[in-house]
Amino acid sequence: MAPATRTLGWSALGAVAATGGLALYAAWSQRRIEAAVPADGTYLHVDGARLHYVDRGEGPPIVMIHGLGGQLRNFSYALVDLLAADHRVILIDRPGSGYSTPAPGTRPGIADQAVLVAKAIAALGLDRPLLVGHSLGGAIALAVALDHPEAVRGIALIAPLTRPQAEVPQAFRALAIASTGLRRAAAWTLATPLGQLTSAQTARLVFAPEDVPEDFAIRGGGALALRPGNVETASFELVAANTDVEQMVPRYPSLRVPTAILFGRDDQVLDATVHGETSAAEIPDAAFTLIRGGHMLPVTKPEATAGFIRDAFARTG
Repeated sequence: MAPATRTLGWSALGAVAATGGLALYAAWSQRRIEAAVPADGTYLHVDGARLHYVDRGEGPPIVMIHGLGGQLRNFSYALVDLLAADHRVILIDRPGSGYSTPAPGTRPGIADQAVLVAKAIAALGLDRPLLVGHSLGGAIALAVALDHPEAVRGIALIAPLTRPQAEVPQAFRALAIASTGLRRAAAWTLATPLGQLTSAQTARLVFAPEDVPEDFAIRGGGALALRPGNVETASFELVAANTDVEQMVPRYPSLRVPTAILFGRDDQVLDATVHGETSAAEIPDAAFTLIRGGHMLPVTKPEATAGFIRDAFARTG
């Protein structure tokens, strides 16, 4: 074998070994994360998807849908206890996030996830709950209201994505991978070790200008975002979101489901004027509330967020 050929051969073997090592590290890290942040609830099977959910309290129902890269502990961290005293509160991990899995071979976008949420509401026997959505979960709540209005009594949107984004928010730029193959390769090799190195900075960007709680990685479920499958899902959702939301915007004036929108005036992820005030003006009789705070209001402003949700429920009659 010529020297150049031998060099190329050893380089290829080294690359394979490095890739395999990164994949093993990702799998090992996933087991450690899941041991630290186990599933909290039970499972519901809908159209081949397995949805992990937590069911708390009794009374008129509220269903909560988390945002991009999130998990239901984003709500259970501080918010759910303020509502479960007199409401039945259902927290759902979206498919591919937390402990929910999509149907084999599928990767549901906003409209498809709205179908799953509407069917989950029916399967749980809920009588037209108030649907609460945070961030990307707000876009899914809007899709439910547009396509399945009979399933809900109203929607309460917390810092929701409501319009296409010209630029990817800084906190999520590493997820902007358009190629399916590259996305999977990155998720199962580099994403976990790099995510562990940058997770503190990413959390600061998502929470800014408010502080990140020291226990958010465990109590708030933040660590689950570092698992390969969650990274792959978040990347897909980020890339697909603009197309899905763009198709929804012209339909906002036709919405007849009572709608309330809450934003933090200092949100660094989604612009409160663009995604909140502008969209609220296009939705008939929508209420828009602006408070001091950033993007993660369910964690940082639980009392104000609970008050907003109660007011939204009252507006549905």
